[in-house]
Amino acid sequence: MKNKAFIFAGLFSLAAMQTAVAQQKYEFAEMTYSPEETTFRLDGIGECKAVKVRIYNQALGGKPVKTINLQYDGNPALRGDAWVGTAKGDLKGKFYTFEVDMGRGFGGESPGISAKAVGVNGRRGAVVDLRETNPEGWESDVRPVVKSPADHVVYEMHHRDFSIDASSGMRYKGKFLALTEPKAIAHLKALGINAVHILPSFDYASVDETKPGVPQYNWGYDPLNYNVPEGSYATDPYDPLCRIREFKQMVQALHKAGIRVILDVVYNHTYNTEGSNFEKLYPGVFFRRTADGKLSNGSGCGNETASEQPLMRQFMLESVRYWINEYHIDGFRFDLMGIHDIETMNAIRRAADEIDPTIFIYGEGWSAGTCAYPTEKLGMKANVGQMPRIAAFSDELRDALRGPFSDDAKGAFLAGRPGEEESLKFGIAGCISHPQVDMSKVNYSKVPWAGEPEQMISYVSCHDDMCLVDRLKASIPGIGEDELIRLNLLAQTAVFTSQGVPFLLCGEEMLRDKKGVHNSFESPDSVNRLDWANLQRYPQVFDYYKSLIRLRKNHPAFRLGSADLVRKHLEFLPARPGLVAFRLKNYAGRDEWRDIIVILNAGKKAAEVEIPHGRYTVVCCDGVINEQGIETFEGGSYKASAQTAAILASTGSSGGERKGFK
Repeated sequence: MKNKAFIFAGLFSLAAMQTAVAQQKYEFAEMTYSPEETTFRLDGIGECKAVKVRIYNQALGGKPVKTINLQYDGNPALRGDAWVGTAKGDLKGKFYTFEVDMGRGFGGESPGISAKAVGVNGRRGAVVDLRETNPEGWESDVRPVVKSPADHVVYEMHHRDFSIDASSGMRYKGKFLALTEPKAIAHLKALGINAVHILPSFDYASVDETKPGVPQYNWGYDPLNYNVPEGSYATDPYDPLCRIREFKQMVQALHKAGIRVILDVVYNHTYNTEGSNFEKLYPGVFFRRTADGKLSNGSGCGNETASEQPLMRQFMLESVRYWINEYHIDGFRFDLMGIHDIETMNAIRRAADEIDPTIFIYGEGWSAGTCAYPTEKLGMKANVGQMPRIAAFSDELRDALRGPFSDDAKGAFLAGRPGEEESLKFGIAGCISHPQVDMSKVNYSKVPWAGEPEQMISYVSCHDDMCLVDRLKASIPGIGEDELIRLNLLAQTAVFTSQGVPFLLCGEEMLRDKKGVHNSFESPDSVNRLDWANLQRYPQVFDYYKSLIRLRKNHPAFRLGSADLVRKHLEFLPARPGLVAFRLKNYAGRDEWRDIIVILNAGKKAAEVEIPHGRYTVVCCDGVINEQGIETFEGGSYKASAQTAAILASTGSSGGERKGFK
């Protein structure tokens, strides 16, 4: 029997729909293919006037070769509340669209909200057999082992940035397949990272895939089809199988190299509203609105999705599961996580755990504007304590090092500006409560927000801001190359010796710049590309980065992964303007070194630092890291060079002293 509650003045009754869907678990299996027949269905759509599927021979243009009128099926035993239709015969290679009439005429054709394959530019779904997209050996693909979230070393990258320049020497410039090439794999392995965070790689709207020869650039934060790889990163965007297969080849190659793949997901908004697949098929359901009925704009992009509503929540859950199962994705970075509600984020964490508890989830703990949902219920940084095993970026550490996001010319610790020391200490501790951190002096948060240090992403730069080189140039007028390199290495030493999860922007290891552009989301390749010749120009920079990453990996004291252990073993030495120092004591994390002293001196003069008396090996100083030792000394103070980091280690009299420490 049809449910008349779904009809109101020719449109959805949103309240009735939400009540109904709250009792059901929908699966957005919109197209199910077999050689004998293909079934189309829209779940959770409610009663409407008509739902049609149109079949085409091509992805763009042309008239439908077949039209299927879907039939309403309200039987709860069949997942309930669906419109279903079947086309007999083999449709493989055809394209399709859905269109819904809510009583005011059809609202426009759409490939569906959960299409798994699309044609060029993503306007029509594609009938495919996904088994044909699996590269050889895909069934044996294994997720690289990471024992703890704190063991991740995350490398954020954009496909075009990484390989598009002639200096890359790569064949598949700007493509998924660039990350299968020996040079790319060799570089990442030599650097030592174990996870790549790829900027949005789902099908997005702003790049015309039919014009590969026309210079086009976008970061990809303009979602079109959430469950299909972006066609402009494939060698043939016209072939629906190509983008899927090549994405899988990329994942497979990285996995073989011991590198995990983290997908940047943008569920918080769509490219537009009326033209979105959500609104075409489910008008009034997927987006939040203010009390006066206007679209809420917490994303700063014109709309924000309503994750607290059952259909949007279910869509996010299914999408995450799909990327894990079909593409073997190892983690997710949630864009503007502060727009999503806490309950949904925790549900996603549980869903990932059911597949693999090592899947890493983190996001931006803020929004870009006010959301039409209570702040205390959103995935904001301040609410991370309510989202166990989900991490957030620390803008406290970032801005304590280089200066505020809102003012490119204003420096901070690296520029010799005093007053940032307590914020830096907070970041080093992993944004947890620590008895030696005075929260009243921390730049943004006045109470600790991370329950465990692995809930904090430690970083100094990422894609949507000035890269580190540009920020140093903007905030320190007249900075020379030697000083720039010193401060660059100092900044990353703070990041990689902190107790959070370290995060590195692609190209920082080769001293990249973006010509001073802060927001380069649609700047040309000439601004965003990596200049691989910098590896030869600045070999000391790459050597330091890889040695710093190796140091962190070799010494568990830097990644304790437990707030209690951090409070037990991390001791801050007296700070002063421009200098922060700390000790990891008593074989922290069962480290082979008894005590580790880290000194971060941003001052323009060498500084004498009082340290516990003992015999030490200097393993880092003056821009060089050598775990075997640069020099040794004995005493109760150390003179740290200007604008550099120093790391000292003491081993104790015998390894037996480590017994009993956990």
